[in-house]
Amino acid sequence: MSAKILIVDDSGLARRMTRQILEELGHSVEEAEDGATALERYVINQHDLIVLDMVMHGMYGLEVLAKFKELNPRLPVIIATADIQKSTREQVRAGGAAAIVNKPLKKEDMASILGTVLSGGDAWN
Repeated sequence: MSAKILIVDDSGLARRMTRQILEELGHSVEEAEDGATALERYVINQHDLIVLDMVMHGMYGLEVLAKFKELNPRLPVIIATADIQKSTREQVRAGGAAAIVNKPLKKEDMASILGTVLSGGDAWN
């Protein structure tokens, strides 16, 4: 299942690496370097899924997640972070994210999580 995915990360390198993985998995990809730009692009292009970094300049990832959920409560948002603390996972889940993945991203992990999330399944197991 091909999806239209928006990558939100203030690191150009992280966006390029994520884009490469997602495109290799057959998805179309758009990028945003901050939360405000991401929200604007989502309103215009109505992406199927968001891959969102936690730590960015301007709006923090949880703030951006909350704004996406206000726009569309059913929008699947996958948080990508190097933070592996249990409290972070709990905050992300409580905020309505569909899943969390650890950076650096791995193609196999993304394929599995995207398959689950895009089919409406629970990726928190």
